[in-house]
Amino acid sequence: MAWIAGVDGCKAGWIAALVDTAAQEPPSLRVVSNLADLFASKNPPALLAVDMPIGLPDRVAGAGRGPERLVRPLLGERQSSVFSIPARSAVYCADYREACRLALETSEPPRKVSKQGFHLFPRIREIDTLLRTETALRERLFEVHPELAFRTMRGAPLTQPKKIKGVINPLGMAERRALLITAGLPAVIVEARPPKGAGADDALDALAALVVAQHILAGRGAPFPDPPGRDSHGLPIAIWSFAPERLPS
Repeated sequence: MAWIAGVDGCKAGWIAALVDTAAQEPPSLRVVSNLADLFASKNPPALLAVDMPIGLPDRVAGAGRGPERLVRPLLGERQSSVFSIPARSAVYCADYREACRLALETSEPPRKVSKQGFHLFPRIREIDTLLRTETALRERLFEVHPELAFRTMRGAPLTQPKKIKGVINPLGMAERRALLITAGLPAVIVEARPPKGAGADDALDALAALVVAQHILAGRGAPFPDPPGRDSHGLPIAIWSFAPERLPS
């Protein structure tokens, strides 16, 4: 029995789409407060794809880490969904103004921290701390990005955003659900109501991460860059998708 998971951040912590690759049952959705809870469970995932940055630079040159610069041009109008992650010192700062100051000092050209990116810092720190402490997990956690996953499924950038001015866009959700079903996920889970503490868009992003996890497990993973880099603590720096040309016809 080998469990794998696709994970996205949500209001209550993390939403995980889990599946037993040795069974015939559909994936399930579960919300946990901490990512470590998934590995402390009875059946911890052998492989986990998460929509959150892994690996932090000490200094940043250009518009963010290498993976972010490589992925953005593939996303068409969705490029803004890939945030620029600042240096480690800024990510570990709990005060926004101080984080901006540290980000300016450690980036070339100087770049502050967006408010949207700053709100992700606690979850980025959570993963960073987990992987620096539990070094064996470094080969089991893979950074993914849902928009890149959906773009790979479609073979082209998506036509609709999932939200417009912070409000769910039904057309964007329908486009993503259709792609997940075409990718092989059962409609019963793709169309299911998300667990308490997570939004419908969070659930779809976790399922997109699960699709990438399935391909990585099957040897079809495609990292940006290839091969992945490493930060000064040995954590991998790459955003993973999969290679459609390796899929059976």
